[in-house]
Order: sequence, then C-alpha cells, then structure tokens
Amino acid sequence: MADTKSPSLKRQIGVLGAIGMGLGSIIGTGVFVSIGIAAGLTGTSVIVAVILAAFVAICNGLNSAQLAANHPVSGGTYEYGYKYLNPGLGFIAGWMFLLAKTASAATAALGFSGYLIQVLGVSQSVFIPIALLTVFVLTAIVYTGIKRSNTANLIIVSITLLSLLFFIISGFPLAFSATGLNHFLPFLPSTSSAIPNLLEATALMFVAYTGYGRIATMGEEVKDPEKTIPQAMIITLLISMLLYLGVALVAVGVVGAETLSLASITAAPLEQVANRFALPGSNQVITLGAMTAMLGVLLNLILGLSRVVFAMGKRHDLPRFLAQLNTTQTTPTLAVIVVGIAIAVLVLIGNVKTTWSFSAFTVLIYYSITNLAALKLTPEEQLYSPILAYIGLVSCLFLAVWIEPKVWLLGFGLMLVGWILRLIIRHSLEQ
Repeated sequence: MADTKSPSLKRQIGVLGAIGMGLGSIIGTGVFVSIGIAAGLTGTSVIVAVILAAFVAICNGLNSAQLAANHPVSGGTYEYGYKYLNPGLGFIAGWMFLLAKTASAATAALGFSGYLIQVLGVSQSVFIPIALLTVFVLTAIVYTGIKRSNTANLIIVSITLLSLLFFIISGFPLAFSATGLNHFLPFLPSTSSAIPNLLEATALMFVAYTGYGRIATMGEEVKDPEKTIPQAMIITLLISMLLYLGVALVAVGVVGAETLSLASITAAPLEQVANRFALPGSNQVITLGAMTAMLGVLLNLILGLSRVVFAMGKRHDLPRFLAQLNTTQTTPTLAVIVVGIAIAVLVLIGNVKTTWSFSAFTVLIYYSITNLAALKLTPEEQLYSPILAYIGLVSCLFLAVWIEPKVWLLGFGLMLVGWILRLIIRHSLEQ
C-alpha cells in the first residue's frame, strides 16, 4: 500500500491548462512523423487508419476520463490498476507506460532534430547530438516546475495549431485538384497483405492519439478533477481527430502515399509536402510548427513520465528516493532527472520507425489494463456505458497482434526485466 503520509503535488491546472497539455502531448510526433510511417505500410488507406485509430482512442479516452475523475492522483493507469484490479497489473501498467512513453519521447526528440536539420541545411551527422541536447534542455525546463512548464506548453501548442491550420487550408486546393485526386487511387490496396498492413498502421496511428493520457497521469495536479479531466479529454480528442484527418487528406493528395512514406525516413514528411504549395515560405511555416510540436510532445512526456515514476516510487515499485519532491512540493526532482536520462539513452538508437513501433506495442498493453480497470467501476462511479470499456479492451489487444514479432519479444523481455527489478526492490525493503 501507499504511505498515507507520502508527499502529494499541489493542484494548479484548470481546464484550459489540461487541454493544452493534452494537445501538446498529441499534436506532435503523430501528425508530423507517424503519418508518413503509416503511409509506408498501408499506402493511401492511411486515411482509414487515422479514422480507425481515432475511434479506438475515443473509447480509451472516455474510459481513462472516468477512471481519472473517480481516482484523481498522479500515475494514471498505474494507480487505477492498483485500486480496481491488483498490484501486479498496476505495476505492469506503470512499467509499460514508462517504456512506451520513453520511446515516444525519444521519437519526438529525433523528429525535432530531423526538422531542424532541414531548416539549417546541415549534415545528418548532427542528427543524434541535436536530439540529445533537446532532451537535456526540456528536462531542465520541467525541473523548474509545472507552472513554468505549462506556460511554455501553451505557447508551443498555439504555434503548432496555427501551422497545421495553415497546412490544411493552403494544401486543400492542391490535394483535391484533378491531379491530387489521382493520388487517392487505389484507395484500398487489393494485395493479400493489405489488411494486416492497415491494422499495423492503425496500431501506429493509435499511439499518435494517446497523449490524452497525460491529463490523467497529471490528475493529482488538476483542479476540480471530476469535471476538468473528462471535459479536457473529450475536447482534446475531438480537436486532434479533425486535425489528423485534415492533415492526412492534404498530405496524401498533394504528394501521394509513396512519396510521403519516403519523406518519413528523414523524420520530416510534412515539410516535403509543403514544398509543393504555391504560397512562398509554406515549408518554413510547417517546419516551425513541426519543431514546436515535437518540443511540446517532449515537454509533456517528461512531465507525465516523471509523475508516473514519482507514483511508483511512493509505492516502492521503484526506488523510494524517486518520490522525493522539491521544497515547494511542485516537482519530483529526481524522477525528472531519471526520465531525462532514460529518454537520452533511447535517442541513441536513432531510428524513428523502431522507437515508434515499440511505443505502439507497449501503449496498447497499457490501455488494455486501463479498460480492464474501467470494467471494475461501480454503477455510481461510471460516467459512460461499460460497452466502451469492452470495445477499448478488444480493440487494443487486437491491434497489438499486428505489431512486428521482434517488437513483441523486446516488449515482453523488458516486462520481465521490470518485474525482476520490482522483486529486488521489494526484497531489499524486507531485509
């Protein structure tokens, strides 16, 4: 059990701040990088993958919202697993979240570096060093506290949203011209691998929506969480879905799925699309938005990850010192530092596709546990029908099946490592 005298974070975040964190966590790597990766798998039907992933995300988001409203503490599904299921599943949820979102954070850092290199016109040799420097700077900002982090996030999100709206409005006429419409054909490939590829692409795109979970993992710092968390999640998901769909339609219509896929190798596919726009300076606008988006995602992931590490430290599932707060009770300082180091280590892999696929598998397991916990809510606690939890659970497990086998092996191997680490920590406390 958690220590009743353990440290607690102050509630400082309102609805606008929560929406900002959700959008900052979602509108980033997914829209600027993973749409290109998914297009490489499934071609033009990446548009279908975006819609299917949105449906799964909405089901999962609503289940996360009702759990967070009833149990508003830092840690998200890690805490829900403990409260509604059992300590073992709670730990697995927390551990898988750490693995998934550390990989997502590394992808965001690499994506930022890819777009910055396009702007500066410098050698690919600085790709990883720039990503590492970005991680260290953002970790330092989060270390200073939630208020400063939230202000930086709102500025970043505003720039990103404006750039995406510019992308959609500017590219729409070109995407739906006579030439552009040809890029949508054939809309659904007829090959034997079409369905498996579509499902794997849907799994990858689902991860692009899961930043809404940051609102839940920050539950201990949200004001009036019973109202704020569900409102913020629903608004965040609706905005994200519309933006993703608009961007996917324009990107495929302007350059075609094959070109979009090739551009994702440089981690800067939308910048390549914007080069085709008639308006001068379009690619610079999109590149600016992409860079701020990656920074926003990275900032919010460091925030969310450090809060889960903090929660796991309080329960002794990770070393107790990770639950240490600063003197003003606003930042889990050591947890922030550890998270920054872990992200930097994954950045050294330097492969966007690998880090994103690994994130997809682990986050699908995480949200499977979220849906299991939602099924345990009493009728009085339920905000939505239990059918949503069943849909979310089946969808997550089904999509996880289509991730590459090597990613499965890596995921389960690291799950075993986490379990052994937990046993060692628990055993040392008993001595």
